[in-house]
Amino acid sequence: MNRHNQRPVVLCLSGHDPSGGAGLQADIEALLAQGCHAAPCITALTVQDTIDVQDFRVLDRDWVLAQAAAVSNDLPIAAVKLGMLGSLEMVETVLDIMSRLPGVPLVCDPVLRAGGGGALGKDEVGYALRERLFPIAGIATPNLPEARILAELPEGSADECAARLLPHIRHLLITGGHGAESEVHNRLYSRDGGQRTFICPRLPGNYHGSGCTLASALAGRLALGEALESAVQSALDYTWRTLRDAEAPGRGQYIPRRLPLDG
Repeated sequence: MNRHNQRPVVLCLSGHDPSGGAGLQADIEALLAQGCHAAPCITALTVQDTIDVQDFRVLDRDWVLAQAAAVSNDLPIAAVKLGMLGSLEMVETVLDIMSRLPGVPLVCDPVLRAGGGGALGKDEVGYALRERLFPIAGIATPNLPEARILAELPEGSADECAARLLPHIRHLLITGGHGAESEVHNRLYSRDGGQRTFICPRLPGNYHGSGCTLASALAGRLALGEALESAVQSALDYTWRTLRDAEAPGRGQYIPRRLPLDG
């Protein structure tokens, strides 16, 4: 039995998507692909498919705390990835969990809308994420529509949203791809004024779970000890490949192929 090459453990606090496209399944697959071990703790249950979300239910706070305690008391947590929280109470629950994991990097994927447009939490959840969780996170990975909600700038550019959000968080990766441009511009902003743009070719189609895939891959790269800017590049490259090879098992959006085919 090989006990010498232990994979880093990433605690995932996310919702469950029964279609398997997003949520915890996306986290698990993306982390496996990075060579990490995913420790998935369910924050919410959803009713959704590859088209859109119909409903959701946030789990009881005590259940989420118990899941996280069981994992963190047993496994060495190297990073934490946040996905869907869905309520103000769950934001506070995450704060309690992170208080027991000092120094562990936190990647926040501010899941506020499903890929099909359906809400996954009330607007005040975005405000609580910004005010309460961003200050303890190492990096957040909103797409531009999510960044506009968080910054309260309905028509804001990525630069304008970053200027509003960086007082709350050290690093911010605002992903593109929501316009008609032929290239996707993903922008990494740092509170110290640093900025870098990562450009990749735009792929046709719409994708379910791309944000979960990116944030989980980034958490995995950080858990492996990769420096932030390099980890962002690795996660973006990996995510682009999963979208290039995506499949459409249902009637809606494409699902990223996060694991290679056998053979």
